[in-house]
Amino acid sequence: MPIPLLEYSPSSQNQRVEGYEVPNEEQPYNYSAEMLGSGTEMDEAIWAAYRQIFSEHQALKSNRQRFLESRLRNGQITVRDFILGLVGSDVFRRLNYEPNSNYRFVEICIQRVLGRDVYNDREKIAWSIVLATKGLRGFVDDLINSEEYLQKFGEDTVPYQQRRILPQREEGVTPFNLQTPRYGAYYRQKLGFPQIVWQNEVRTFTPQEKKPQEGDPRQFLNMARGLSSAKRDQVPRVATMNINYENKVPYRSTAS
Repeated sequence: MPIPLLEYSPSSQNQRVEGYEVPNEEQPYNYSAEMLGSGTEMDEAIWAAYRQIFSEHQALKSNRQRFLESRLRNGQITVRDFILGLVGSDVFRRLNYEPNSNYRFVEICIQRVLGRDVYNDREKIAWSIVLATKGLRGFVDDLINSEEYLQKFGEDTVPYQQRRILPQREEGVTPFNLQTPRYGAYYRQKLGFPQIVWQNEVRTFTPQEKKPQEGDPRQFLNMARGLSSAKRDQVPRVATMNINYENKVPYRSTAS
């Protein structure tokens, strides 16, 4: 019997705060079925879905799901079904599920499917239990069939990151598909990353204006250090067993 989703309290995030936003070039473009008239607009919507679900280095032509694309173009499936097929594909499993722990995979899916960051560790644990009990397919079905996904994107809207642009800030937060590494912290530690390489010699750069000029006492500092650390003549040490104590005792000869 599968365990139901545990309750967790949402925390305050940018996407949950209503505010007035001024559109600019960094504002996400919403692709919905109502706008997908021509073939060019359909291609843009499909690649927007690839960029949202996969990371930038994963959204390659070799990872395309052409069967799903064909069904979407012919109107046989909705955009939500297309997203469901991408997240449940073998490519997504191989690139995101296999190299990460359940907690990390849940975080990736919530960021890319629901368009927000995880609220807290309790939400991460709750969805990890669903992933462990229902498997990958059951987890993806529950996530995309959730009330939050249906309210935000419905059947015909490509998911996008919520409220990435904030007022009174010149730049928005980094997109999820750029700030998520392939391997989580657990697997990076297990594989020995990062590897620190030590150099035999540490070199420092001194600007020209900070270098000592002619006559500066600092130029004689190295010479003084060399004199202080020079080896002095030391008396050779002799073992106690090799000392002839009889010869060391003063002897006074008596004249006859």
